[in-house]
Amino acid sequence: MAEAATDVIALSQAWGEAEPWRYPGFLDKVVALQRLRELDGAGPVQLFDRSPICTLALAWYLGHPVSDLLASEVERVVQDSVFDRRVFFVRPLGFVTPTVELRISYADSLEFEKIHEMAYQVHGYELVDVPRADIAERAALVDRHIRSWYPK
Repeated sequence: MAEAATDVIALSQAWGEAEPWRYPGFLDKVVALQRLRELDGAGPVQLFDRSPICTLALAWYLGHPVSDLLASEVERVVQDSVFDRRVFFVRPLGFVTPTVELRISYADSLEFEKIHEMAYQVHGYELVDVPRADIAERAALVDRHIRSWYPK
């Protein structure tokens, strides 16, 4: 599934807003899109690139207030166990390639990673480490975990 914040940024930029993440309303757009995608999902196992917990981490990182919408979405996904308590935590590759939508330095990405970890841990999630490796190795690791958690 596509990453909601990137899609919100791209759409906002297409409408002429150069840096939409600078405005607190940005986070509500992200969390609303995340919820739509969650509700639209189908199948016994679904993987999401990000969750409202990630959006909470983004609010903390950006220094934005946590809106009522974001707080209620975080509360809903935690209380209703919307997502498995085991979360794949994909580690950095050692570099960042900035895009038009995402302009973060590698050093800043490492700070953001720590905030992400804290946000998930504070809400009782177990982080399943996906270490630095090539895409095939990472995919195989995720596949092994999913198959062991949800055997046929």
